Amino acid sequence: MSRRRTRAIYRRRRLAVLSGLILLIAALAVGTWLVIAQPWADAATTEPTATSTPTPSVSKNPVLDAAESPSAEPDTEPSTEPEPSTEPSTEPTAEETGVAPCQARDVTVEAVTNADTYASGVSPELSILLTNTSAADCTLDVGSSTQIFTVTSGADVWWDSRHCQANPSSMVVTLAAGQSVPSASAVVWDRTRSDVGTCEQEIRPRAPAGGSSYHLAVSIGGFSSTVTRQFLLY
Repeated sequence: MSRRRTRAIYRRRRLAVLSGLILLIAALAVGTWLVIAQPWADAATTEPTATSTPTPSVSKNPVLDAAESPSAEPDTEPSTEPEPSTEPSTEPTAEETGVAPCQARDVTVEAVTNADTYASGVSPELSILLTNTSAADCTLDVGSSTQIFTVTSGADVWWDSRHCQANPSSMVVTLAAGQSVPSASAVVWDRTRSDVGTCEQEIRPRAPAGGSSYHLAVSIGGFSSTVTRQFLLY
């Protein structure tokens, strides 16, 4: 009986040892798989990707992103502001309406001819030089209706531009301080005597030549030249 019990004990021990070896091998296999497979790696990689993707989107110059959205509002607001600013440009400013008319002390008027002497058959060209001698701007009517040209020889008036003037006009301008303004175009004297009754006549008395002396006096805007311009006709 003691021999049978011994063999049975050996068999149980062998089974226990085999079972332990199987469990050890299984444990080693599972451990090896965990090391190689690393099932936690997915969880570790998915979490950083979720946090890393927002980082670039926020780091894309947040100042610009914040400025771009309100920039649409300022762009629309200034577009309405320039409209009122352009309206006053069509209306006279306070400076323009505040310019006073020129006074006699403010301006000088000078009679001008295009030459000192004229050969036979050459007609003198007469003009005006107007200067604002004051330190401030002033306004003056310089239209043809205010311009007067008078040619005299001694006490004899040979020609007056008002005698046969056609379509006189008015033109008020602002003369800047210190500004000189010449006539836009010269007036030609045909070397004949003027008269309101002879404006339509083709033949009128001609002024004596041969070195005869004549003087030009001018007036504009109610102000006259203080000195006449002398010239000679040949």
